[in-house]
Amino acid sequence: MKIFSYNSGGVLLILLVLVLQFVHYPVLVSAECTCEPEDEGGINKSKALVLKIISIAVILFASALGVCLPILCRKVPALHPDSNIFFVIKSFAAGVILATGCIHILPDAFENLTSPCLKEHPWADFPFTGFVVMMSALFTLMADSMATGYYRRSELRKKLGSNRDETRVGVVNKEIVGDAEKEAGHELEVHTHATHGHAHGSSLSSSADMLLRHKVITQVLELGILVHSVIIGIAVGVSQSPSTIRPLVGALTFHQFFEGMGLGGCITQARFTTKYIVWMCVFFALTTPGGIAIGIAITDSYSETSPTALIVQGVMNAAAAGILIYMSLVDLLAPIFMDSKLQENGKLQVSSYVAVLLGAGAMSFIAKWA
Repeated sequence: MKIFSYNSGGVLLILLVLVLQFVHYPVLVSAECTCEPEDEGGINKSKALVLKIISIAVILFASALGVCLPILCRKVPALHPDSNIFFVIKSFAAGVILATGCIHILPDAFENLTSPCLKEHPWADFPFTGFVVMMSALFTLMADSMATGYYRRSELRKKLGSNRDETRVGVVNKEIVGDAEKEAGHELEVHTHATHGHAHGSSLSSSADMLLRHKVITQVLELGILVHSVIIGIAVGVSQSPSTIRPLVGALTFHQFFEGMGLGGCITQARFTTKYIVWMCVFFALTTPGGIAIGIAITDSYSETSPTALIVQGVMNAAAAGILIYMSLVDLLAPIFMDSKLQENGKLQVSSYVAVLLGAGAMSFIAKWA
């Protein structure tokens, strides 16, 4: 039985519009710049192209494996969403996502928006990077709250409408029967059923409420991942230095695999339809390889030091950092660490703490090369 009628695309569209609004104004105030791109050691276009093609295949495989593993293994008792191992794996993945936002994306955003290639006014007059991160986190919170509230009210209206329909059917049947004793019995039944429906129609059950939250969390998380995945993919695609691409491929493979596991765990808990699950998995797996393909296509015309490129990359990276930091702390780690099952199990609690530190530490360590 379908619990929710869920218009998922609307949430993603609203959030995407909010993110794109960050890009519109800054581009209008960009300035001409004579900065030259930094020299990359060992430029070799043909070898770089081979590495890019290999990276598309490797990252695509790692992304698909990471996001599909929790979904395909959800019937395995040890990897069920309620199992202890699942708590630990999800904690590790949340640590990876947090480090991605703080260590990999945020510094790049600061570097882009404080570049000397940008006009001193207004870019040197105000900390735009921190402002975009703050607004991105706030808008994510608002969108999270509005989407949850909207679908909760929608579900309550459907429950109340269903109860009224059942009451009308009971009244019609009662009139058709016409027997006094049966009529009295039906009247009592209808009255009792209507009262029961009213009492329980005012709020959703805890399981239904959690399911709705998982749906909203999954969509917002995927949006944040997709925003920065495109930017990272383009950065790899436009590079002409094999020595730059090699460590990036390794870092992105690790990053996409565990980020995919975190997203796949959320998708499993959200219980989407099979068609929508496939859509989300395919979209996640293709985003970074798609960004690399775009980068390859625009390599000859792309200038990494142009004001427009710096502003768009910086703002999008800052927005993605805000979304991922918010999601990792508020929607992933907080529910895990505040869960009664974890708090009543000391070993599971310590294991989850160690897992999130290992995930964040491993992703932070990779920043040495990427």
